Amino acid sequence: MQYLTAGNHQLEYTWYGPDPDEAPTLVFLHEGLGSVAMWRDFPERVFAATGLGALVYSRAGYGDSDPIDLPRPVHFMHDEALINLPQVLKATGVREAILLGHSDGGSIALIYAGTEAAAHQGVRLRGLILEAPHVFVEDVGLVSIRGIAERYRNGQMRDRLQRYHGRNVDGTFWGWNQVWLDPSFRGWNIEEYLPQIRVPVLVIQGANDEYGTILQVKAIEDGCRAPVNTILIEDCGHSPHVDQPEFTIAAICRFLREQVDYLSTSLQEARVGKVE
Repeated sequence: MQYLTAGNHQLEYTWYGPDPDEAPTLVFLHEGLGSVAMWRDFPERVFAATGLGALVYSRAGYGDSDPIDLPRPVHFMHDEALINLPQVLKATGVREAILLGHSDGGSIALIYAGTEAAAHQGVRLRGLILEAPHVFVEDVGLVSIRGIAERYRNGQMRDRLQRYHGRNVDGTFWGWNQVWLDPSFRGWNIEEYLPQIRVPVLVIQGANDEYGTILQVKAIEDGCRAPVNTILIEDCGHSPHVDQPEFTIAAICRFLREQVDYLSTSLQEARVGKVE
């Protein structure tokens, strides 16, 4: 594990594969309770299948990154997209990026791609890969978020999350849970950013996602002017890379080859063939 500074916080990160000057970089943006460790071996497997670099980092308040002051502001995802993510990319020397965001991380990717931040930081954005992204608040998601708070209070979920967030586990959980349940967050909506997105988009949604519905996907399809490829996975919840990892990796490889035109060398094509 390595550390960098962004947004006045020290953030943990790890890197798989080639340096930024040798290949494009997949930038992994974790979910609302995620971290570097909670991706498990997925980033390494994606690197092995594609040959692209993989940057994986924990945002402030997660994993072994610095804690944050609570409560989180309602605009926290905008801060991550417009302030912290550009600093992370600069600190790690990323030149060409494909953002791979899960849940909150997918929303952060959409905000970044839909603003001038993506055009003036010396980074060429080439595509978005989004797992279960949110573009507005749905009642089904709020019901699940309320329910997960009860599971955390009874201790079982806290013990599991502590393995990934250590001494900061309470701040991690309540920082995420309380901002989503804040009444002022009910009107959160990022659809205004979608028409400005000019790069190909892949959306991967689980049919049994307890935090969002197909309406999120349809909003992205309708709002983006760039090509949007969507995949609905049966027998899959909120985390396709956990519930259906082989299917998810194969979908990513097809998208990169067909839409982003990155997997063009014989070595990379051979890697794709191993997972399809």
